[in-house]
Amino acid sequence: MFVKIPKKYCIKIPDNVSVLYCNKKKTIIFKGPSLQQKLLKLKVKLLILSSKKIIKVTPFPFVKVSNNKIKLMKTIQGTTCALIKQSLVEIVTMLYKKLKLVGVGYRLIPVESFENRLILLRLGFSHLLYFRIPRYLNFFYKKRVQLFISGHSYQWVTKFASIIRSLKKPEVYKGKGILYENEKIILKEGKKI
Repeated sequence: MFVKIPKKYCIKIPDNVSVLYCNKKKTIIFKGPSLQQKLLKLKVKLLILSSKKIIKVTPFPFVKVSNNKIKLMKTIQGTTCALIKQSLVEIVTMLYKKLKLVGVGYRLIPVESFENRLILLRLGFSHLLYFRIPRYLNFFYKKRVQLFISGHSYQWVTKFASIIRSLKKPEVYKGKGILYENEKIILKEGKKI
């Protein structure tokens, strides 16, 4: 049974990435240049053209499904395609997020003990906030008001950045708080007398 797969479901594999695909276990493994690996569990079958270095995501499931679920296979096909693309980006590049501390006295202080995996945040509260950085992420700071978080997983980097940002979300009247790199806040006008 031959079905033409649209171009949007075809993914080009970079030269420095090797792919291992197991049809029985329903998994695909990507190996990157820096011995980085990524494993994905699949719900639909793949067609791998090793000569052209292309992965084609088919709409066919591994097991028989009901007629109601056949309608969902198109969405699962798109999701699988997006996950494969994201995995390839995570393996090849280092992802990062940059946070800015905006406000008088808002500072980031690294603690020398704990193998430099602990940071101290002064965010205008009456107490200091301690935050432990996971081993799978890297960080460095600039001028004690900018924090760079980097890692190989987009989900980990964004989750960790959002957790730190949630400690002091930017307020809309003065614009103080923890902001992302190119985030702009539209300030509200204060009370007029």
